[in-house]
Amino acid sequence: MTRLTTIRCATADDAEHLRRIESAAGRLFSEIGMHAVAGDAPPSVGELLEFVDAGRAFVAADDEDVPVGYVVFDHLDECVHVEQVSVDPELRGLRVGRDLLDRVAEWGAARGAEGLTLTTFRDVPWNAPYYARLGFRVLAEDELSPGLRRLLDGEQHLEREGPRVAMRRELGRR
Repeated sequence: MTRLTTIRCATADDAEHLRRIESAAGRLFSEIGMHAVAGDAPPSVGELLEFVDAGRAFVAADDEDVPVGYVVFDHLDECVHVEQVSVDPELRGLRVGRDLLDRVAEWGAARGAEGLTLTTFRDVPWNAPYYARLGFRVLAEDELSPGLRRLLDGEQHLEREGPRVAMRRELGRR
């Protein structure tokens, strides 16, 4: 069995692994009838390298330093926004996603961010319900920052697959 040894900054050499992880994780959506989401192409190497080059990408690596999960994030309003977090489906239940999000939380708190935000499907078990277990809460319409409102507006095409929500996890300032 694969043993996780580290969460580290992603490198350019990791990009193809991240695309593979994203494709594998995306296929899970077909199991719940969300075939359009399952069929989405993973981010391009160029898109991933933008996060890597900016220092806003972490990977969870196994004992051979092969990525088995990743997270990419950006700044949005006064928060760190999680653009994508994905884990190899064979490692579900090993807390890889939680560890990646905790690392982003540490990164954000050290830089004075107020919280972590993300947008996700409300009713998919490994989306909003999972993030709620990790300390995120669904934001009401009047709590949306301008940036989150723009993101959700830009994701309206995903609404045909299921309701989308914005979520936030508070961070302690240092």
